[in-house]
Amino acid sequence: MRGKYLDIYCHWLSAGFEEKVSRMANIPLHIFQRARAIPIMTDLDMRFALMDSFPGYQQIPSMVSPPLETMGDPAITPELAKYANDLMAETAVRHPDYFPGFVAALPMNNPEAAVREAERAVKTLGARGVQIFTNVNGKPLDLPEFMPLYERMAKLDYPIWLHPARGFDFPDYAVEKTSKHEIWWSLGWPYETSAAILRLVFAGVLERWPKLKIITHHAGGMIPMMEGRLGSGMEVYGTRTPKHLKDTVNSTIKERPIEAIRRFYALAGLAVIFIVHGFFRYILPTGIRFFKNLLMITLFIMAFS
Repeated sequence: MRGKYLDIYCHWLSAGFEEKVSRMANIPLHIFQRARAIPIMTDLDMRFALMDSFPGYQQIPSMVSPPLETMGDPAITPELAKYANDLMAETAVRHPDYFPGFVAALPMNNPEAAVREAERAVKTLGARGVQIFTNVNGKPLDLPEFMPLYERMAKLDYPIWLHPARGFDFPDYAVEKTSKHEIWWSLGWPYETSAAILRLVFAGVLERWPKLKIITHHAGGMIPMMEGRLGSGMEVYGTRTPKHLKDTVNSTIKERPIEAIRRFYALAGLAVIFIVHGFFRYILPTGIRFFKNLLMITLFIMAFS
């Protein structure tokens, strides 16, 4: 067994899944353009050769962006999820020394099917958990329709991976129609993650299901660097809001918000090394040499930490 360092947040795109999407969904395939431009995101032989450079290094792969719910209506996405998860499970079974599991994709625009697929993936396919995104086609994650998924994952005692979702069609300012300068990604994704965390906190999700584990992408977004603001600022929660908007700050949580926030798992990306509970995470940048250098630094630090 080669396992010593477990990378639990790395993406993968199967050619088979891309073909399935092209047949079933009425969307342009440029959505996968960036993934195809990164060879080790799609070429397993190249990925395994790279991984062999680092003895003991393993990955738990998850599907690339965008979310399944953007690829079709609720009648289509459950089949896409099943196909994607079957592919990842088969790949993990064939290559257990490299992939000792995978993260299942879910059709979140069909909440009932998402719960069924989560259970199937964990119990039947050997998934290590499920991946959801910070919104579901614009819907917040604290809506009642998504609560059954959190309850089921808490009962299964398997984690939820939380990935940001925002595109160029989310403008930087209200008077504009599109985001400029890729701000939707550089600043929008960290904000998406942070906002989703707070909405789940104030909805009391972690109080209702204390065993639920949520693993956040990109080191928890903006939250780690804003702990002081969130800690002291939330002590006067609600005082900034006018009376006619008091329903926007309704919450039944009993613990301090900052304490609930600290129960999320934050995993690092790129040159930021933020090791939590013995796991770490890397995305696969464009340059293989760049990735190898960053991975080498991370593993070196983990070896002596």
